[in-house]
Parts: sequence; structure tokens; C-alpha cells
Amino acid sequence: MSNNAVLENIERTRIVPVVAIESAEAALPLADALLEGGLPVVEVTFRTAAAADVISMLAEKRPELLVGAGTVVTRNNLEAAQACGAKFCVSPGLNPEILEKAGEMNMPFLPGVCTPSDVERGLSLGFTALKFFPAEVSGGVAMIKALAAPYGHLGVRFMPTGGVNIENLATYLCLPAVLAVGGTWIAKQNDLADGNWAAIRQRCQEALRIAADVTGC
Repeated sequence: MSNNAVLENIERTRIVPVVAIESAEAALPLADALLEGGLPVVEVTFRTAAAADVISMLAEKRPELLVGAGTVVTRNNLEAAQACGAKFCVSPGLNPEILEKAGEMNMPFLPGVCTPSDVERGLSLGFTALKFFPAEVSGGVAMIKALAAPYGHLGVRFMPTGGVNIENLATYLCLPAVLAVGGTWIAKQNDLADGNWAAIRQRCQEALRIAADVTGC
């Protein structure tokens, strides 16, 4: 899938569930809960030993789900993500070496930024879709507006992640500079551990209702 196609799918969905899964056994039930809840996308973070197996399983068994790899902070992470079938990668920061390698691999990538210097470094490497992280503690909506002012005309857009939740979701989504939001609240670790798939489906549906009501601000 091309970089543009991946970004179009993410923008269409507007909400990317970010998950840290401890057991591969939870992979398919999670995928089904997300799909049934209306969110056909997930970012599986490389924060657990099960991440690679989870990505492989989802890519093979649930091809209708757009599966990305998160916390891609090393070359090994990047190579594992591609080998497992991830369609895009996300990182908390911006590592030029990793981004250059991702370009060689034709792997769509959203690097993390939180300052103007980060944004300019991303632009210099050809990246305009950027993860704004950690969103809330880095200034949240006000900071995104401030960054969009000098860089929006260059096509820069953000996926704020970190502190985004159901209470502030609308304030982020109403910003033209926001491509989508990343959210860990959709599939909480205790729900994954307990198999509370109904709660995950419900949060997906609630988030999508809010997204549907957002028309800009």
C-alpha cells in the first residue's frame, strides 16, 4: 500500500487505536472488536514481546484491518515491522537514520515531533505527516495551532497522541492541521487482559460518534 493510500485511510478513519498487547491470543478478538466497532485500523506498539507475533497474525488473518507498528525506534523494529506485514510505522521521536531506511523500504512512516525544529527536520527528510507526541503535555491543541501557523502551507499535518481521550477528542479533531488522533483509551491494557471486547467496541462507536459531529473550529 502506498504512503498516500495509507494516509488517506488513516484520515478517513480519523482515530487510530494504539495498543500494547502482552499476549498474541488477544490479537484476533481485539481485531474483531475494532472492526465491529467501526475502526478498521490499529497501531501495535513494540513495547511488548508479543508485538511482532500480533502484527503477523493480524496481517494474515484480518487483512481488512490496516495494521501499523508503533514505537519503532530501532532499525530492528523497522525491519521486524516490515517482515511481519505492518502497513505503516509510527515512532515517538524523529530519528533521521530510521526515516531514511524507511524511505528505502517504501514503508509509510509517521515520525514523532513536538517542536518547530522537529517539524523542520521531518520536512527536510520529506515527511509532512507527523505524530505530535506527547500531545497534552507538549501544549495540546494550542501547540498544534502554533505549529500549523508557519508550517501548514507546506502540507504539514499531525496525529496527536498522548493524553488524547474521549473528553478532549473533539477539540483535536476540529483542527484542520490534525490528520487523525492516536488513542490508547480505545483498547486499555486491562480490557485486553480481561477479554472485555464489548467495552472496546463501545469506545470505538462512541469515538466515531464524536468524530462525526466535528465539522471544524
